Amino acid sequence: MDSISALKAFLKDSFKGEWEDSSATITKYSRDAGLFEVTPRIVLFPKDAEDIKAVVHFVRVNKATYPDLSITARAAGTDMSGGPINDSIILDIARNMHGVISMTKDRATVLPGTYYRDFEKESLKQGVILPCYTASKNLNTVGGMVANNSAGEKTLKYGQTKDYVESLKVVFADGNEYEVKALDKEGLKAKLEQQDFEGQLYRDVWDIVSRNEALLANAKPKVSKNAAGYYLWNVWDPTADGGKGRFDMAQLVVGSQGTLGIVTEATIRLVPVKPLSKLFVIFMPTIDRLGDVVNDLLPFKPESLESYDDSTMALAVKFLPSMVKSLGLVHFLHLAWKFIPEAWMAIRGGFPKLVLLVEFSGDNLAEIDAQIDAAEAKVKGYGFKMRRAADEFDSEKYWTIRRESFNLLRRHVTGRRTAPFVDDVVVPPHAMPDFLPKMRAILDEYKLMYTIAGHAGNGNFHIIPLMDMADPASFALNRKAIDEVSDKVYELVLSYGGSITGEHNDGIVRTPYLPKMFSPEIMTLFKQAKDAFDPTNIFNPGKKIGATKEFMLKHLSRS
Repeated sequence: MDSISALKAFLKDSFKGEWEDSSATITKYSRDAGLFEVTPRIVLFPKDAEDIKAVVHFVRVNKATYPDLSITARAAGTDMSGGPINDSIILDIARNMHGVISMTKDRATVLPGTYYRDFEKESLKQGVILPCYTASKNLNTVGGMVANNSAGEKTLKYGQTKDYVESLKVVFADGNEYEVKALDKEGLKAKLEQQDFEGQLYRDVWDIVSRNEALLANAKPKVSKNAAGYYLWNVWDPTADGGKGRFDMAQLVVGSQGTLGIVTEATIRLVPVKPLSKLFVIFMPTIDRLGDVVNDLLPFKPESLESYDDSTMALAVKFLPSMVKSLGLVHFLHLAWKFIPEAWMAIRGGFPKLVLLVEFSGDNLAEIDAQIDAAEAKVKGYGFKMRRAADEFDSEKYWTIRRESFNLLRRHVTGRRTAPFVDDVVVPPHAMPDFLPKMRAILDEYKLMYTIAGHAGNGNFHIIPLMDMADPASFALNRKAIDEVSDKVYELVLSYGGSITGEHNDGIVRTPYLPKMFSPEIMTLFKQAKDAFDPTNIFNPGKKIGATKEFMLKHLSRS
């Protein structure tokens, strides 16, 4: 009997959910929104945490007999890094494990398969929001946000998912469910004294973070966004709570891509929605002064400071009619009418090289207008065209371009596909004018077609090349480009003290490059943390630890 036959026999009596291994299902779950294809053996759809505990227990007990067994949790499958794919068991938590358990104006407890779009509808009824939502907020789940430490257009002001997670329930490698949350010294002491799996886990992690405080503090990326590595530097803060100290294991589980355990429930902090906002738009004919403009704007505390390039703008105008289906005809015609000033701008002088979206929010219009007045006065000397969006609908056209650019690329570019492999780099904002031309030079050296959009206020850019992966000759050239461009771009990013991923995480595509970003000593600590949580490597292997460039290149999809 092979491993999957043994699993099926177990599922008959011990699993309430569904399982599928049809060709169509296996094909669907071999891909995410990224570049890779890894074929699983079976897909499970657990009903609840008890189902997850049962599967983890089975894999743990049978791992020695069947070394090929492993579990990768998956939700919406919108990850662009290859994070939710593997060659054994896929555990889809989105089908059944969704819903808001409780919600107040301060916090919510939610199941991990809950789509953010559904969660937001409920939170807005309370006048609150989880502000670290992504550009794909209509597609992704809250559990995926926790797994990747996601972020988005409001991160400049509000931070990443890690800043909102108060506690998590997680099934660890012994097959039991535990709650992880911030502990004071007394709470930590009690955990350390436990003589069980949980106690040993706390002792191992405490040993790592307490013995290596200075090393970890130095390794923490010095940019405002990071999704690379394990967040060991966020676990122990001896200065918190007036010097009482705080130990928070949840901060290590966030962003771990399901490699340390499987999240079954999340309690997250919410913030009030600002009732009013206005968009201030800057059209930049050159990126030479980008860093100066951004740094001039940051003191005015915009809620968002986003950007997209001329290629993205041209794509949006070209495929604007495709938005009819999602927007509705009347909404679409209103949106198209609002594009007339930009169309006239393109006719007269071409699209700007970069469009900056600067959003200000507040409790009254006078307050917002005063912020925009001051910001406009500060950047007026650059001589760039600027405008204030007339109303919320006028603003929406810019946000539609920014949020829909990746989906437009995926749906409409014939003969090529989106190829996100250096799609999430971060540099300090002051370095952007120097960094961006050098990065573009690398991409242009390989004659890549690409768009650039991103979170300019954080120095975080999403570079999405378009590649023909079906033609054998093109595939060979693109495989070489992916290999070489990744090395060159990441070396450039790290030369500015940046991060190779701000919000999309490591997965298959970036795990091989973590040793470029982190020292051998830190990589050893990452391995120790993984071993403490998952001693037999049953959770999402090959992510964060243990991946190679050879595996990455071997599993590039040809479609």
